[in-house]
Formats: sequence, structure tokens, C-alpha cells
Amino acid sequence: MPSDRIARKRWGPSWRLSGRPDHPPVVFSARVQNAMRLCAMDEAAEAAGLKLGQGVTEARACIPETEVIEATPNADRAFLNGLADWCGRYTPLVATHGNDSLFLDITGCTHLFGGEHAMLRDILSRLFHMGLDTRASISSSPGLSFALAHSGQQKIVETGHEAEALTPLPLSALRLEEETLAALSRSGLKIAGHLIGAPRAPLARRFGSHVLRRLDQALGIEEETISPRLPVARFSAERQIPEPITGEDDILALAGQLAATLEKSFDAHGLGGQMFELALFRVDGHVARLNVKSADPLKEPARIARLFRERLAGLHDDLEAGFGFEMIRLSAGLTAPFNARQRDFMQHGKPDLPIADFAARVEARLGEALIHVPAMHESHIPERASRLAPFSGATPPAAATLPALIRPVRLFQYPEPVEAMAEVPEGPPITFRWRRAQHRVRRAEGPERIEAEWWIDGTDTPPRDYFRIEDEKGHRFWLYREGLYGRTPLPPRWFMHGVFA
Repeated sequence: MPSDRIARKRWGPSWRLSGRPDHPPVVFSARVQNAMRLCAMDEAAEAAGLKLGQGVTEARACIPETEVIEATPNADRAFLNGLADWCGRYTPLVATHGNDSLFLDITGCTHLFGGEHAMLRDILSRLFHMGLDTRASISSSPGLSFALAHSGQQKIVETGHEAEALTPLPLSALRLEEETLAALSRSGLKIAGHLIGAPRAPLARRFGSHVLRRLDQALGIEEETISPRLPVARFSAERQIPEPITGEDDILALAGQLAATLEKSFDAHGLGGQMFELALFRVDGHVARLNVKSADPLKEPARIARLFRERLAGLHDDLEAGFGFEMIRLSAGLTAPFNARQRDFMQHGKPDLPIADFAARVEARLGEALIHVPAMHESHIPERASRLAPFSGATPPAAATLPALIRPVRLFQYPEPVEAMAEVPEGPPITFRWRRAQHRVRRAEGPERIEAEWWIDGTDTPPRDYFRIEDEKGHRFWLYREGLYGRTPLPPRWFMHGVFA
């Protein structure tokens, strides 16, 4: 795979159609046990007799013109993830394995491509035209498919014939560690057939239970699940495009049609979508993903299409269509119960321009960091009990679980010091001076004690006693005393934390 990745950059994605140019063998080196050794190579180097694990110096001595490139695992991983995105056109359940392998769970998807044989031919043909030399097999278990593909076989194994297909394969195809393979080889066990008919108890005692587990996974006796690299959306709709499209208007028109398909599923379940993803599969294999969010659940195709219109407008020239997109998929990654009655501020029942729709369109174009609303936070400390959150990610007030507490209309970000005279040890203030003005207390309610959050402020932080105060002029304040008389090392201090209406 690394050599194919480099070849695509040098000679274009379709370089295999015209044949490999006259170029020296290409190998990739990595440090293994304090020595530079070959970790990957192209077909020319393999045909010339070079071997994986061979020293770089030895390889150059055998073929002086060999081009040695330092391995870049991060680039290889990014390329493999890109291939996994491309394979999402066949199934949403795609997982990566190692540095050069992909697992596709195609259960229930093959009929969309004309059956297993047609799907396998389509995958291999498309990847070949993308400049990749691949091996793929289909079976009832991931382990057997992996073993067949890594043994150079491309076939479809019918259910019930797993043992027959696995018997002639080398043990290295069972995803066993090198030490285990060496121990099995010294015992004369080299192919899977030697293990299938052997007594299981002696094998487990001598080589470990993981050998039998890998064997059972390949035979389908033990189930092996595929963990997809991306979450699978509950609601999804896609469209194959016979003639690739490039224009934004065409993309939005198809997005609206797919949204209409999702609307039927939403109606059947009484749900709406709050997070949508539009996946655009380009002809050359690149996959572009556009994501939009909404604070309120949506199901109307027009509103969903409007969000993606704003998203495309915010991208400007970042969405490169290339030779066009040949498939488009709309998925709802997050859903919520849908309230069919959405009204505007005038209570006319016309959901034309609700505030949630406006915020979602602005966020789709300019980003989530633009519009913020107060959102509740799990903290008893008043200045930490709320924070600003993106509009689409804020918790609705109806979902809040905090108790009904009397809090001032205006809460200061930083409490302001106050000079106060109060009854000891826990009485409210009698008079206090704040912002160079003297206030005499007429009524007081409290205290409301709030302990410090020791996991944030430390164990030495004193508690707070809050009082609701009304002075002689009718002004109402929210003060607190920090510390307790005779119980804390420092004398208590008074602070103004907010004012009531």
C-alpha cells in the first residue's frame, strides 16, 4: 500500500491502466532493532528478489539503483482511513485492521449491487482504476476473509465450506504473533489444516488459547464483531448518480430529495434530526463530508436543504468537486422526539422563521462559535452553575434538573468586596458599604450555605453563607460571607455577588 500511495502521487491515480513507468524498484525503510530494514516495497522490488526485513545496505548492494524512501506511518494511516471512507459506499460498517487491511460487514447490502460476485468485482475494479493492487474475499467470518485475502486468494466462500477453504492456508494468515508462528513451525505445524483436526487440549497447553480462538474465528465457530471506525447513523438515505455532478445547485437538489426520503422514516418513528451529515463520494475516491446541526429537531426537507446551502456558502472554494461526485448520502446522526407544533414568537403557528432555524443557518455558514446561549452546568458554585454554550449544543431549559433556587437577575462574574457589620457568629449584615455607598439593611433572608468544591478549589477553601438583602430604599442585593467566625483560620469576608430586579 505505501508504494501504491507514492505511485498515485507521481504517476496519477490511473497509472496501472497504462502500466508502470520505467523506474527503479522502490522500497520503504524503517528502524527495526537498531537497524534500517525494508518494511514495504513495490512489485518491481519484489520481482527483483528483495525481501521484507532485509537490511537497506544489503538491498542496495543487490540492486544499486533501488530507491529507498523512509516509511511514514502517519501518511499510510491517513491513506487507509481515506480508503475506509471510500468503502462507505458499499456499507456503513467499515473497520480498519493493521496498516493495510479493511473489514467490510456487507450483511444486507449485497443485493444493492447485484449480489456478492458483482459487488466483489465492482470493488476490485474500482480500486484497480484508482491505482491500487488489492486482494479481497467474502465469507461468513472476518477471520476467514482476512486469511484468504492475505494468502493471495480472491474468492467467495459459501456458508458451510469454511473448513475446506481454510485448510490449505498458511498459519500466518490467522493473525498470530511471530513468536507463536515460530513455535508452531518448529513443531511441524505450518498450515491451518494441521490445527483443524488436531486435539485441542494439547494445542492450548503448548501454544496458548489464542491459537484456538483465532482458528474458531476463522471457521465461524466463535463470533467476531466488526467495530466500525465511524458511528452508524440510524436514519440514512443515498443516491447513486449515473452522471457525476459538480454544481452546488445539483448537490442541494439531491440533498432535498434525500431529506424527503428521511422525512418518511422520521414520521414513522415520531422523530426529527438534530445533526445531519452529507457525504459526497467523488469519482477519484475522495469523500467530502458536510455536517450541520440544529437545536430543534428537523424533518422538513426545505429546512434541511437550507442548512446545507448555508454550509456550502461558508465553504466558498474549499469543496473541490474534481471530476464530479458519483454518489451522495444523507444521514441523521442525532435524533430527538419531534414536536409537530412549532410556533413563532407571535403564536401564529407559522414555523417560517423560528429562532432555532435562524441560529442553525448562521452556525452552518459561520461556525458554532458564533451564537452562544446560557446553559446550565453541574456545579453548586453560582458563578459556575451556568456557562455559554453553542446554540445547537445547549441543553433546553425544560431538560434542566437543578432545583428551583432564588437567584438574582444580574450575577457578577467576579464577586466584589463589601465592608459589612453583622451579628456574630452567623447573622446577616446590619449595614454594609459597597461601591463607596452606605446601605442600611431593612430585611434579610438566609443564610444559604454553599460548600466549596474541594476537587477544584482545594480542601482549605472556606464555605459561603448567602443572604438576600433589602435596604431602606428598597434595593435588593445578594451578599455572602466567606468563612465562619471562630472556625476558619482567617476572619470572614463579605462579598457582593449580584443584584435583584
